[in-house]
Amino acid sequence: MSPQAAIESRRRQMVKALEWSGLLCIGFLIVTQQVVVNGPLVHLDAIIANADRPKFSATTNFLLMQIDNLGLRGVTATILLISALLICRRFKSWRPFNLALLSLIALNLVVGLAKLGFGRTKPRLNVDLLYAGGLSYPSGHAANALLTWGLLSYLIFRYTHRQPFEGMRLTWLVIVITAGVCLVSLFRNTHWLSDLIGGLFIGGALLVAVIAVDRFVPSKRQPS
Repeated sequence: MSPQAAIESRRRQMVKALEWSGLLCIGFLIVTQQVVVNGPLVHLDAIIANADRPKFSATTNFLLMQIDNLGLRGVTATILLISALLICRRFKSWRPFNLALLSLIALNLVVGLAKLGFGRTKPRLNVDLLYAGGLSYPSGHAANALLTWGLLSYLIFRYTHRQPFEGMRLTWLVIVITAGVCLVSLFRNTHWLSDLIGGLFIGGALLVAVIAVDRFVPSKRQPS
């Protein structure tokens, strides 16, 4: 591929990523509107939160906690940064680490400010209030899981020259991990359903935005 063709290919990929990021942001705004106006989605929140929970053994609870940890900020950030450093060593560039760092900064700023701004209480309190000092909406676990594992999969696929079918395997792994984290949050009643949906939208929007940055900013060592 000629240099000009490579530049054009990256530009198209960037535009497509930005389009997806915009659509996901719109999804987040729709969920937020439901939360603010106490719409039908919030009524579904209450139904799920008040449903009877199965009784699990100590072993099962331990396993559920390990799945939950896959969306925990400290765990996901550590795994992402260490993995990015290993990819940097193979790729002989700091670019993967810079992308990982950018994603974590953006995630913590956006989700953190949203949590503080909405102040939504958690379902375990048996009351759903906004601007009450809570930190429930949007779900950091859902956003962390999707952004962290999604970006790690992207870095592995893009910067270690994996085959397309391996990329599909990584995509399915991200889906399974993210779905597991969200389901455990519902089982443990640590988040409203709308928290999780909002977190997925914002995590997905940030993920594809970081990918857009990767495609936009040129590098001599960047794969085409």
